Amino acid sequence: MLLASCSSTEKAAQSPSSNGVIDSATSTSPTVKSVAPALKSNKGGQVVESGKYHLELVPEKSANETHLDLYVQKGDDHQAIADAKVSGEIQFPDGKQKPLTFSYDQEGKHYVAIVSGKNTGAYQLKVTAAIGSDKADGRFSFDR
Repeated sequence: MLLASCSSTEKAAQSPSSNGVIDSATSTSPTVKSVAPALKSNKGGQVVESGKYHLELVPEKSANETHLDLYVQKGDDHQAIADAKVSGEIQFPDGKQKPLTFSYDQEGKHYVAIVSGKNTGAYQLKVTAAIGSDKADGRFSFDR
């Protein structure tokens, strides 16, 4: 009975959540985990926990571009990190790739990049945040 209970808990932790949260800190292949709705820093985007860092991507689509908001935070209280060097590489639905540079929005306390174009389909994004001598990596995807 106890084993069955543990087994179902493991399966629940690995099943996809509606929040699309990915935990890449514990293994080389990310697993999907649910997020407690009480998290203050949850902006409604995809979350990657990379070591002690919290990365959250919120894509905002408009007619001719996609505005990418990336929150880079540290610690359990998710303190914003303003001095990271954030770069990325995006893969478009047609397979073409393009490097991205994120700039910091002081007012919004997050990093911003703009992806021009209105191709429909799945976009893949890999980001790296260099924070002093640390690095936080995340992989995200979104549809347009």
